[in-house]
Amino acid sequence: MRLPVIRALEVCPVEVAVSVLGGTWKLTLVKHLLDGPRRFNELGRLVPSANTKTLTRQLRELESDGVVHRTVFAEVPPRVEYRLTRLGRTLEPVVEVMDRWGAGFAEAYIRDAEEIGH
Repeated sequence: MRLPVIRALEVCPVEVAVSVLGGTWKLTLVKHLLDGPRRFNELGRLVPSANTKTLTRQLRELESDGVVHRTVFAEVPPRVEYRLTRLGRTLEPVVEVMDRWGAGFAEAYIRDAEEIGH
């Protein structure tokens, strides 16, 4: 567990959640991993706006916090696969609610912008 998460434990459960899941692309990565294990490049294609450095950092943090498990296969070329841990799978209802809310927000925002002419 990373130090920011340990510090958040002293404050509030909401801060723990934000500490673990806050960050560029983390919830999107979890959303894609809910469908099953994925390789790094596959995740990169699913989140094309994420650069390699950011994707690597976020996956490492999720792994360190026990949300994602990384498996390196002894093959040539090497194959690395990411999957959610049992703890990571408990995020499914949270991600589903956030996905629905985000879609509704985007729809309402676009509708409201069209109404005021922006």
